[in-house]
Amino acid sequence: MHKLGDFELHAVPDGTFMLDGGAMFGIVPKPVWDRVMPADERNRILLSLTCLLVKTGKKNVLIDTGLGEKHDAKFIDLYGVDRAWNLKHRLAELRVRNEDIDYVILSHLHFDHAGGCTVKSMTGDLAATFPNATYVIQQGMWEEAMEPNPRTKGSYMRDDFAPLRLMGRVKFVQGDVEIVPGVWTRATGGHVRHHQCVEIQSGGKKAFFWADLMPTTAHVKPAWTMSYDLFPAEVALLREKLLQRAVAEEWVNIFEHDPVVAMGVIRKDDKGYRVEEIERVPKKP
Repeated sequence: MHKLGDFELHAVPDGTFMLDGGAMFGIVPKPVWDRVMPADERNRILLSLTCLLVKTGKKNVLIDTGLGEKHDAKFIDLYGVDRAWNLKHRLAELRVRNEDIDYVILSHLHFDHAGGCTVKSMTGDLAATFPNATYVIQQGMWEEAMEPNPRTKGSYMRDDFAPLRLMGRVKFVQGDVEIVPGVWTRATGGHVRHHQCVEIQSGGKKAFFWADLMPTTAHVKPAWTMSYDLFPAEVALLREKLLQRAVAEEWVNIFEHDPVVAMGVIRKDDKGYRVEEIERVPKKP
Protein backbone atom coordinates (compact mmCIF):
# COMPACT_ATOMS: atom_id res chain seq x y z
CA MET A 1 0.00 0.00 0.00
CA HIS A 2 1.15 3.51 -0.80
CA LYS A 3 -0.24 6.51 1.02
CA LEU A 4 -0.96 9.47 -1.27
CA GLY A 5 -2.18 12.36 0.83
CA ASP A 6 -5.45 11.14 2.32
CA PHE A 7 -5.80 8.32 -0.22
CA GLU A 8 -4.58 4.74 -0.15
CA LEU A 9 -3.23 3.18 -3.36
CA HIS A 10 -3.27 -0.61 -3.52
CA ALA A 11 -1.78 -2.62 -6.38
CA VAL A 12 -4.22 -5.45 -7.15
CA PRO A 13 -2.84 -7.86 -9.76
CA ASP A 14 -5.07 -10.25 -11.69
CA GLY A 15 -2.21 -12.70 -12.14
CA THR A 16 0.19 -12.77 -15.08
CA PHE A 17 0.13 -13.48 -18.79
CA MET A 18 2.58 -13.49 -21.69
CA LEU A 19 2.76 -11.59 -24.97
CA ASP A 20 5.15 -11.71 -27.89
CA GLY A 21 8.24 -9.71 -26.97
CA GLY A 22 8.67 -8.34 -30.47
CA ALA A 23 5.13 -6.97 -30.45
CA MET A 24 5.69 -5.40 -27.03
CA PHE A 25 8.78 -3.52 -28.20
CA GLY A 26 7.93 -2.71 -31.82
CA ILE A 27 10.97 -1.62 -33.82
CA VAL A 28 13.42 -2.16 -30.94
CA PRO A 29 15.76 -5.05 -31.92
CA LYS A 30 15.39 -8.25 -29.92
CA PRO A 31 19.04 -8.28 -28.73
CA VAL A 32 18.28 -4.95 -27.04
CA TRP A 33 14.91 -5.65 -25.39
CA ASP A 34 15.74 -9.28 -24.55
CA ARG A 35 18.40 -8.07 -22.10
CA VAL A 36 15.71 -6.17 -20.22
CA MET A 37 12.80 -8.61 -20.47
CA PRO A 38 13.98 -12.08 -21.57
CA ALA A 39 11.71 -14.09 -23.85
CA ASP A 40 10.73 -17.74 -23.47
CA GLU A 41 11.08 -20.40 -26.19
CA ARG A 42 7.91 -19.05 -27.85
CA ASN A 43 9.30 -15.49 -27.87
CA ARG A 44 6.87 -14.42 -25.15
CA ILE A 45 7.69 -12.16 -22.20
CA LEU A 46 6.11 -12.30 -18.75
CA LEU A 47 3.74 -9.46 -17.91
CA SER A 48 1.65 -8.61 -14.89
CA LEU A 49 -2.00 -7.60 -14.91
CA THR A 50 -1.73 -4.99 -12.17
CA CYS A 51 -4.91 -3.04 -11.56
CA LEU A 52 -5.16 -0.27 -8.95
CA LEU A 53 -7.54 0.17 -6.04
CA VAL A 54 -7.87 3.77 -4.86
CA LYS A 55 -9.44 4.15 -1.43
CA THR A 56 -10.34 7.80 -0.96
CA GLY A 57 -11.92 7.35 2.46
CA LYS A 58 -15.36 7.82 0.95
CA LYS A 59 -15.22 5.81 -2.27
CA ASN A 60 -13.46 2.72 -3.60
CA VAL A 61 -12.27 3.18 -7.17
CA LEU A 62 -10.84 0.28 -9.18
CA ILE A 63 -8.80 1.04 -12.29
CA ASP A 64 -8.96 -1.76 -14.89
CA THR A 65 -9.99 -5.35 -14.16
CA GLY A 66 -7.41 -7.67 -15.76
CA LEU A 67 -8.28 -10.75 -17.82
CA GLY A 68 -11.05 -12.23 -15.72
CA GLU A 69 -11.98 -15.89 -15.70
CA LYS A 70 -14.06 -16.49 -18.84
CA HIS A 71 -11.27 -17.85 -21.06
CA ASP A 72 -10.86 -21.38 -22.41
CA ALA A 73 -7.81 -23.67 -22.31
CA LYS A 74 -6.62 -22.61 -25.78
CA PHE A 75 -6.56 -18.94 -24.78
CA ILE A 76 -4.82 -19.73 -21.49
CA ASP A 77 -2.08 -21.68 -23.30
CA LEU A 78 -1.62 -19.10 -26.05
CA TYR A 79 -1.16 -16.25 -23.59
CA GLY A 80 0.52 -18.21 -20.79
CA VAL A 81 -2.13 -17.08 -18.32
CA ASP A 82 -1.49 -17.70 -14.63
CA ARG A 83 -4.31 -16.52 -12.38
CA ALA A 84 -3.61 -18.85 -9.47
CA TRP A 85 -3.54 -15.69 -7.35
CA ASN A 86 -5.67 -12.98 -8.89
CA LEU A 87 -7.76 -9.86 -8.42
CA LYS A 88 -10.36 -11.69 -6.35
CA HIS A 89 -7.75 -13.02 -3.95
CA ARG A 90 -5.98 -9.68 -3.59
CA LEU A 91 -9.21 -7.79 -2.88
CA ALA A 92 -10.15 -10.41 -0.28
CA GLU A 93 -6.73 -9.94 1.32
CA LEU A 94 -7.54 -6.22 1.56
CA ARG A 95 -10.98 -7.09 2.99
CA VAL A 96 -12.73 -5.45 0.07
CA ARG A 97 -15.77 -7.23 -1.36
CA ASN A 98 -16.81 -6.91 -4.99
CA GLU A 99 -19.91 -5.14 -3.70
CA ASP A 100 -17.72 -2.49 -2.06
CA ILE A 101 -16.37 -1.12 -5.36
CA ASP A 102 -18.08 2.17 -6.25
CA TYR A 103 -16.41 2.93 -9.59
CA VAL A 104 -14.46 0.94 -12.16
CA ILE A 105 -12.48 3.16 -14.52
CA LEU A 106 -11.44 1.36 -17.70
CA SER A 107 -8.37 2.68 -19.50
CA HIS A 108 -9.68 0.98 -22.65
CA LEU A 109 -11.59 -2.16 -23.57
CA HIS A 110 -8.87 -4.59 -24.67
CA PHE A 111 -9.41 -8.03 -23.16
CA ASP A 112 -6.48 -7.76 -20.73
CA HIS A 113 -7.94 -4.61 -19.20
CA ALA A 114 -11.71 -5.18 -19.34
CA GLY A 115 -11.84 -8.97 -19.04
CA GLY A 116 -12.69 -8.89 -15.36
CA CYS A 117 -15.71 -6.59 -15.75
CA THR A 118 -18.12 -9.50 -16.12
CA VAL A 119 -18.35 -13.03 -14.81
CA LYS A 120 -20.41 -16.06 -15.83
CA SER A 121 -22.99 -17.34 -13.38
CA MET A 122 -23.69 -21.02 -12.74
CA THR A 123 -26.33 -20.89 -15.49
CA GLY A 124 -23.90 -19.35 -17.98
CA ASP A 125 -25.45 -15.90 -17.85
CA LEU A 126 -23.16 -12.88 -17.63
CA ALA A 127 -23.23 -10.67 -14.55
CA ALA A 128 -21.31 -7.58 -13.49
CA THR A 129 -18.33 -8.65 -11.37
CA PHE A 130 -18.71 -5.48 -9.30
CA PRO A 131 -22.49 -5.26 -9.03
CA ASN A 132 -22.72 -1.86 -7.34
CA ALA A 133 -20.05 -0.14 -9.42
CA THR A 134 -20.40 2.45 -12.14
CA TYR A 135 -18.11 1.51 -15.03
CA VAL A 136 -16.44 4.60 -16.53
CA ILE A 137 -15.62 4.34 -20.24
CA GLN A 138 -14.69 6.91 -22.86
CA GLN A 139 -17.63 7.28 -25.26
CA GLY A 140 -15.39 6.94 -28.31
CA MET A 141 -13.76 3.84 -26.85
CA TRP A 142 -17.14 2.15 -26.54
CA GLU A 143 -18.06 2.98 -30.11
CA GLU A 144 -14.72 1.70 -31.40
CA ALA A 145 -14.96 -1.54 -29.44
CA MET A 146 -18.53 -2.21 -30.56
CA GLU A 147 -17.60 -1.69 -34.22
CA PRO A 148 -13.90 -2.62 -34.46
CA ASN A 149 -11.94 -2.67 -37.70
CA PRO A 150 -10.23 -5.81 -39.06
CA ARG A 151 -6.96 -4.99 -37.30
CA THR A 152 -8.42 -4.32 -33.86
CA LYS A 153 -11.33 -6.74 -33.57
CA GLY A 154 -9.19 -9.51 -32.04
CA SER A 155 -8.43 -7.26 -29.06
CA TYR A 156 -12.05 -6.85 -27.98
CA MET A 157 -14.40 -9.42 -26.47
CA ARG A 158 -17.93 -8.08 -26.26
CA ASP A 159 -18.87 -10.31 -23.34
CA ASP A 160 -16.42 -8.27 -21.27
CA PHE A 161 -18.31 -5.01 -21.59
CA ALA A 162 -21.47 -5.09 -23.74
CA PRO A 163 -23.69 -6.55 -20.97
CA LEU A 164 -22.77 -3.68 -18.65
CA ARG A 165 -24.79 -1.19 -20.68
CA LEU A 166 -27.85 -3.43 -20.62
CA MET A 167 -27.49 -3.53 -16.83
CA GLY A 168 -27.41 0.27 -16.67
CA ARG A 169 -23.96 0.26 -15.10
CA VAL A 170 -21.98 2.35 -17.66
CA LYS A 171 -21.06 6.02 -17.39
CA PHE A 172 -19.74 7.38 -20.66
CA VAL A 173 -17.29 10.28 -20.51
CA GLN A 174 -15.62 12.43 -23.12
CA GLY A 175 -12.13 13.70 -22.44
CA ASP A 176 -10.85 14.63 -18.99
CA VAL A 177 -13.42 14.18 -16.24
CA GLU A 178 -13.21 14.18 -12.43
CA ILE A 179 -14.94 10.94 -11.42
CA VAL A 180 -14.71 11.47 -7.66
CA PRO A 181 -12.86 14.31 -5.93
CA GLY A 182 -9.17 13.84 -6.73
CA VAL A 183 -9.54 11.11 -9.37
CA TRP A 184 -9.46 12.23 -13.00
CA THR A 185 -9.64 10.48 -16.35
CA ARG A 186 -6.99 11.81 -18.74
CA ALA A 187 -7.83 11.11 -22.37
CA THR A 188 -4.56 10.38 -24.15
CA GLY A 189 -5.18 8.39 -27.31
CA GLY A 190 -2.01 6.88 -28.72
CA HIS A 191 -2.34 3.21 -27.90
CA VAL A 192 -5.86 3.32 -29.28
CA ARG A 193 -7.70 6.46 -30.31
CA HIS A 194 -9.69 6.76 -27.09
CA HIS A 195 -7.26 5.36 -24.53
CA GLN A 196 -7.35 7.08 -21.14
CA CYS A 197 -4.97 7.21 -18.20
CA VAL A 198 -5.99 8.10 -14.65
CA GLU A 199 -4.52 10.92 -12.57
CA ILE A 200 -4.93 10.81 -8.80
CA GLN A 201 -4.39 13.87 -6.58
CA SER A 202 -4.48 14.16 -2.79
CA GLY A 203 -2.62 16.24 -0.25
CA GLY A 204 -0.63 18.05 -2.92
CA LYS A 205 0.72 14.78 -4.33
CA LYS A 206 -0.01 13.06 -7.63
CA ALA A 207 -0.12 9.52 -8.94
CA PHE A 208 -0.56 8.44 -12.55
CA PHE A 209 -1.90 5.16 -13.87
CA TRP A 210 -0.27 4.89 -17.29
CA ALA A 211 -2.13 1.80 -18.54
CA ASP A 212 -0.86 0.99 -22.04
CA LEU A 213 0.65 4.41 -22.68
CA MET A 214 3.66 3.11 -20.73
CA PRO A 215 2.97 -0.53 -19.83
CA THR A 216 6.27 -1.46 -18.15
CA THR A 217 9.31 0.23 -16.64
CA ALA A 218 11.25 -0.76 -19.78
CA HIS A 219 8.98 1.53 -21.79
CA VAL A 220 10.25 4.57 -19.87
CA LYS A 221 12.25 5.21 -23.05
CA PRO A 222 9.83 7.34 -25.10
CA ALA A 223 10.77 5.75 -28.43
CA TRP A 224 10.15 2.20 -27.17
CA THR A 225 6.60 1.89 -28.45
CA MET A 226 4.62 -1.29 -29.06
CA SER A 227 3.42 -2.87 -32.28
CA TYR A 228 0.06 -2.93 -30.53
CA ASP A 229 0.03 0.89 -30.51
CA LEU A 230 -2.22 2.11 -33.29
CA PHE A 231 -0.57 5.55 -33.22
CA PRO A 232 3.05 4.95 -32.13
CA ALA A 233 4.33 8.39 -33.08
CA GLU A 234 1.67 9.95 -30.86
CA VAL A 235 2.63 7.60 -28.03
CA ALA A 236 6.30 8.62 -28.22
CA LEU A 237 5.54 12.35 -28.23
CA LEU A 238 2.92 12.22 -25.49
CA ARG A 239 5.02 9.92 -23.32
CA GLU A 240 7.94 12.37 -23.48
CA LYS A 241 5.65 15.25 -22.54
CA LEU A 242 4.15 13.38 -19.59
CA LEU A 243 7.51 12.02 -18.45
CA GLN A 244 8.78 15.56 -18.08
CA ARG A 245 5.84 16.33 -15.81
CA ALA A 246 6.28 13.06 -13.91
CA VAL A 247 9.87 14.00 -13.08
CA ALA A 248 9.17 17.64 -12.23
CA GLU A 249 6.11 16.87 -10.07
CA GLU A 250 7.47 13.61 -8.61
CA TRP A 251 4.47 11.51 -9.55
CA VAL A 252 3.89 8.05 -8.17
CA ASN A 253 3.69 6.04 -11.40
CA ILE A 254 1.73 2.80 -11.71
CA PHE A 255 2.95 0.29 -14.31
CA GLU A 256 0.14 -2.07 -15.24
CA HIS A 257 2.13 -4.74 -17.05
CA ASP A 258 5.55 -4.67 -15.40
CA PRO A 259 6.18 -8.14 -13.92
CA VAL A 260 8.14 -6.77 -10.94
CA VAL A 261 7.51 -3.07 -10.26
CA ALA A 262 3.97 -1.92 -9.50
CA MET A 263 4.78 1.68 -8.52
CA GLY A 264 7.79 3.90 -8.93
CA VAL A 265 9.13 7.44 -9.17
CA ILE A 266 10.72 8.53 -12.45
CA ARG A 267 14.06 10.34 -12.49
CA LYS A 268 16.11 11.75 -15.34
CA ASP A 269 19.89 11.91 -15.71
CA ASP A 270 22.35 12.17 -18.59
CA LYS A 271 21.42 8.64 -19.69
CA GLY A 272 17.72 9.40 -19.90
CA TYR A 273 14.73 8.42 -17.81
CA ARG A 274 14.84 5.69 -15.16
CA VAL A 275 12.48 4.29 -12.55
CA GLU A 276 13.09 4.14 -8.82
CA GLU A 277 10.97 1.38 -7.35
CA ILE A 278 8.43 2.24 -4.65
CA GLU A 279 6.40 -0.95 -4.49
CA ARG A 280 6.63 -4.35 -6.12
CA VAL A 281 3.77 -6.31 -7.63
CA PRO A 282 2.11 -8.14 -4.72
CA LYS A 283 2.54 -11.90 -4.66
CA LYS A 284 0.61 -14.69 -2.97
CA PRO A 285 1.31 -14.57 0.79
